[in-house]
Amino acid sequence: MQFTGKTVDEAIANGLKELNITEEKAEITVIEQPTKGLFGILKGKAVVEIVKKQNETELTVEFVQKIVDIMGLNAKATLTSDGDSTVITLGTEDSSSVIGYRGEVLDAIQTLAGACLNIGKKDYKKVVVDCENYRDRREETLVKLAHKLEEKATEMRRDVILEPMSPYERRIIHTALSGSETVTTKSDGKEPNRYVVIVPNDKDEFAKPYNAGRNNSDRGRERGGKNNRGGRENRGGRNNRGGRRDNRSSSGEKKKSTITFGTYLGNSLKDNK
Repeated sequence: MQFTGKTVDEAIANGLKELNITEEKAEITVIEQPTKGLFGILKGKAVVEIVKKQNETELTVEFVQKIVDIMGLNAKATLTSDGDSTVITLGTEDSSSVIGYRGEVLDAIQTLAGACLNIGKKDYKKVVVDCENYRDRREETLVKLAHKLEEKATEMRRDVILEPMSPYERRIIHTALSGSETVTTKSDGKEPNRYVVIVPNDKDEFAKPYNAGRNNSDRGRERGGKNNRGGRENRGGRNNRGGRRDNRSSSGEKKKSTITFGTYLGNSLKDNK
């Protein structure tokens, strides 16, 4: 907004009073200054433009909104909390696209939002980007999983390896089991495949770790593909529809076997729990 006065200082004072802000919270641009005429008498008027400065949190919300717009997501970014943590909620009718597989889209936006808010600062402020209360629901699921695998690790006396998770979700697992009397936790691996390992206190040093993060496709490959249509092994045409065991020609000669390679289509886009 533009404000006028006989002098620049007067124009600024008029503007700050009307906007009810201090000079520290204002961005001031001088548009026009009065000129000195004969005998030093000022001619004309001073014109200044004053805009209220946006704090870092507001800028971060705008930044998140620009990200979702660029991504083509029909969502509205809103600041819902600005206490110890800054919480930005994305309102949308297409939550699955905004959240992504296991929160991958939300996590990516949240990482960028955290960088925007904290860049150049010594004291880090946590930023959470949420949609339809996904964070709370996911945390509840992970806490239940952590305690379930805590019991398994204690019973088997073996390390239990979880699937790769984001730093945000790994912290949930660590926090959930921080007070356990039977296990401890640690993170292992390299990003983006870093994962949590649950270590029993009474560990059998000769037992192999139990990989709780394997999905169904991993188990299918471990079984060697026998009786698996796309597997690596179909011995002698057995269980191969329309074919005989020997595939002999009418002349009695044995035909050369044809080597084929199947393709295993893992169900990688679904949550195999």
